Amino acid sequence: MKKKNKMKILIAEDDYVSRKFLYKFLSNYGECDITVDGMEAIEVFMMALDEKEYYDLICLDIMMPEVDGVKALKTIRLLEEEREVPKDKRAKIIMTTALNDTEKVMGSFDSGSEAYAVKPIDIDKFINVMGKLGLIEN
Repeated sequence: MKKKNKMKILIAEDDYVSRKFLYKFLSNYGECDITVDGMEAIEVFMMALDEKEYYDLICLDIMMPEVDGVKALKTIRLLEEEREVPKDKRAKIIMTTALNDTEKVMGSFDSGSEAYAVKPIDIDKFINVMGKLGLIEN
């Protein structure tokens, strides 16, 4: 698996085990920032926008306290639009979920997510999705 340049990655996950797993796995591909809820993810994303330090990949848990992943997703996409972030600089967003809630997952696609991963995360499938999104070279 060839890596492209080091990615800038944001992980928003309220479950400690999932958060630690994603961090350990995704650290192989770039620098990871971690948040524990959607509100914090939005704040960190806004700080990065202010510094023109765009995220390549954002992993958002659908079910989080404060602001859930779908609301965070909508806000992130709105901020990218308002700040006129070039299309090629916009984050690829993968929703993570333990739910078998297809309605919420499908709704996240309507709101601008590129993919989703069901927990527990299957690393091979996740790597495949990152390749399809052009984040890594398969």
